[in-house]
Amino acid sequence: MSAQSPANTTSRPVGGTEYSWCRAVPGGTGITVLSLLFFKQPNLPHLQSCIHKLQTSHPILRSKLRFNPSTNTFSIFTPSGVPTLQIHTSDLPQSFYLAIEHEMNTNPWVNFNHTNQEIEIDVMFASCYSLPEQQWAVVLRLHTAVCDRATAASLLRELLWLFCDGELGVDREIGAEEGLGLAIEDCIPAGKANKPFWLRGADMIGYSVNSFRFSNLGFKEIGLPDSTRFVRLKIGSEDTDRILSGCKSKGIKLFGLLAAAGFIAAHASKNIPDEKWEKYSLATLIDCRSLLDPVLSDHHIGFYHSVIINSHDVKGGEDIWDLAQRIYTSFTNAKNNNKHFTDMADLNFLMCKAIENPSLTPSSSLRTSLISVFEDPLTDNSNQMRKEIGLLDCIGCSSVSSVGPSLAIFDTIRDGELNCACVYPSPTHSREQMQDYVDHMKKILLDGCNVP
Repeated sequence: MSAQSPANTTSRPVGGTEYSWCRAVPGGTGITVLSLLFFKQPNLPHLQSCIHKLQTSHPILRSKLRFNPSTNTFSIFTPSGVPTLQIHTSDLPQSFYLAIEHEMNTNPWVNFNHTNQEIEIDVMFASCYSLPEQQWAVVLRLHTAVCDRATAASLLRELLWLFCDGELGVDREIGAEEGLGLAIEDCIPAGKANKPFWLRGADMIGYSVNSFRFSNLGFKEIGLPDSTRFVRLKIGSEDTDRILSGCKSKGIKLFGLLAAAGFIAAHASKNIPDEKWEKYSLATLIDCRSLLDPVLSDHHIGFYHSVIINSHDVKGGEDIWDLAQRIYTSFTNAKNNNKHFTDMADLNFLMCKAIENPSLTPSSSLRTSLISVFEDPLTDNSNQMRKEIGLLDCIGCSSVSSVGPSLAIFDTIRDGELNCACVYPSPTHSREQMQDYVDHMKKILLDGCNVP
């Protein structure tokens, strides 16, 4: 039983999903950044102390990844002693967005691909950038194997609590975890991941064959991308309220509407006849904490997301709400059939195979889907706290320049407004292309939510 596993250990091998991230990150996918923009210079010694408190409360955040090239295996271990993370200071980027891109493309883990000796690298780094107009960006950069989106959101909350309380002279304690926790595979409820051998083989072939039928955005450059870039999609509170109310009235989730807008915009970008159908692939990530055994809280640090991949036929003139309903129904049926657990090992295997053999993906681009979304948006209503500590903005997202989608959407409802960080691989797609694409998605969303 998973509950008997040594969760308080100081060293353990990585699980299957963690391993797939360990293979992806050296190529540039899976570098998670949590970026904070301040309008007054932050107290860096205090901020560093707050980060050390987080690392003490969550030992996995001060752990190291160890790679053994002789066995091609990874493990996680926590060194003894106190946290030693130092905030690196720089004035290199000239804007907040450029700081985010710089961090997503700063990759200490790339060395895992270029060594014949055992190597150990931290899972978390921190930087502070001095920007023009008296602004400062603080960025936490983490290996996605230990930091999914729920982890990033939890870290942000706890870091802001600690930082704000320290500024006000309050000494807050946060809940502590023991050891390195469990891999997601060790927490799947009994029987939920079972799949007959013949069906597993059929599904593997199905995923592989179908991938060659998927349509994509036009590739600006053929071959492997070498960096991740960033654009933003923001919608005001009134329109956001209309969008969320529409989703609620139709019994669907926001991700279905975002994906529908992305599919419609992709079809329109090609200037093809409306009656021509194209097949688009969608990867939907699910936070499985509440579905595991034992059930884990949002406070539990690590990677506990799974993914469901569906494809959808789309033609011109689609109604966004009808398409969103199809997308949501397809996802719900797959989740009800436990595809997020039964296909986990298959998709991890195929992810690693795509990394090793880029020619298995369209134009050797390593694109595995058109869009990736999250089942549920994050919600952030900390505006008053942010003002108290001089925080103007915060953005969390992850890199996608190795295997991944053409557009990964990290959606947050921040103080009633839809706020999406959208990342894409470059030069596979250009900034102008993706800005136009996201702007068209926004127009489709606004037009759709204004129709009674």
